Amino acid sequence: HTGSVGLALIIWVLGGGVAALGSLCYAELGVTIPKSGGDYSYVTEIFGGLAGFLLLWSAVLIMYPTSLAVIALTFSNYVLQPVFPNCIPPYNASRILSMVCLLLLTWVNSSSVRWATRIQDIFTAGKLLALALIITVGFIQIFKGNYEELTPSKAFNFWMTPSVGHLALAFLQGSFAFSGWNFLNYVTEELVDPRRNLPRAIFISIPLVTFVYTFTNIAYFTAMSPQELLSSNAVAVTFGEKLLGYFSWVMPVSVALSTFGGINGYLFTSSRLCFSGAREGHLPSLLAMIHVKYCTPIPALLVCCLATLIIMLVGDTYTLINYVSFINYLCYGVTIIGLIVLRWKKPKIFRPIKVNLLIPITYLAFWAFLLIFSLYSEPVVCGVGLIIILTGVPVFFLGVYWRNKPKCVNRLIESVTCWGQKLCFVVYPQGGAAEEEQAPSARSRRLASETTARK
Repeated sequence: HTGSVGLALIIWVLGGGVAALGSLCYAELGVTIPKSGGDYSYVTEIFGGLAGFLLLWSAVLIMYPTSLAVIALTFSNYVLQPVFPNCIPPYNASRILSMVCLLLLTWVNSSSVRWATRIQDIFTAGKLLALALIITVGFIQIFKGNYEELTPSKAFNFWMTPSVGHLALAFLQGSFAFSGWNFLNYVTEELVDPRRNLPRAIFISIPLVTFVYTFTNIAYFTAMSPQELLSSNAVAVTFGEKLLGYFSWVMPVSVALSTFGGINGYLFTSSRLCFSGAREGHLPSLLAMIHVKYCTPIPALLVCCLATLIIMLVGDTYTLINYVSFINYLCYGVTIIGLIVLRWKKPKIFRPIKVNLLIPITYLAFWAFLLIFSLYSEPVVCGVGLIIILTGVPVFFLGVYWRNKPKCVNRLIESVTCWGQKLCFVVYPQGGAAEEEQAPSARSRRLASETTARK
């Protein structure tokens, strides 16, 4: 979308800068409203139930399933690339491998929180080692004088003149790569000393990720022309084939490990979002239950897995990234507007971290520019994104706001909940908010107490 190497690299750096501004705002919100659920919990607290539900609806329906689907498809592409070196991997093979990976990690997250976090630690370390290898090889190439594409005369030699709309789309695509900077806010209640560790993790991670992304792309351009990079189905594999020789197999393995860890992280956090939504009464109460032995939110994990499998079968990756990036940015902006509103509504609330107001204002100025020109450039994609969000309005009034439902509907919900409890061996967390806000029926309570006694 940018039409040149130099402008593409600038977009990578600016994308990291914007993510840093957003993460500082989220650090303040995370320690001021110390609830799991991230954006959803903050928007619900500040703007009320409908706004929170619409954010939850778009996240559960498209944002997280789409992100999971895209990362799972990237995983399968890189695993299959060595098997099909001269062509794009077959559609069915790619989808089947993606589904197997997703189902495996859903089982891991359902079985043990410790396993899930260990996988995240190991695969994050592997991912950074692989990227460090790419960056090191890139520096060696530069020292050898192989940096023709990075010289100012070539780097800003435009093969197409980008419009403002193209630049907005470039930022949307880049922002998808940076999405995840707000994920720790989804598990605030599970963090050790969140008021200290949440901001610390943000301050370490955003500069590190920006550095890694930018210098990885610089390394790519020491070995590939822009046309080669654009035509490659697996850029890291092409880079490895050109520079690593016999060790080129390291690249597809490394990217596969990286995306495997990414899928695990998305499953871990998105299931907690479903859990938080159910605990507030915005989703079926079954999703607020945890396994009696493993203490994992199995129903929420299964819903995330099922939604991702459906998206994987029906979606085109490029269009999906545009949908999810637009909705993501819309939700980020609304949340950061909430920060300013909270400052006005509750000026005396205790804030362990308090950012300068220029930070949210700068973020929101960029946010407004991006959304306006994205709507101008891709009105259909952005329009569909808005429609997806607004379909949640009737669902909210029918499912959440309407309290006095017919007895037959309540009986059906009760039966499904009890059936789900039996199938997944789940109960409400002891003392959880779900018990306070949405008490289970007598039959559900009896089943829960029987299951706990059996344990």
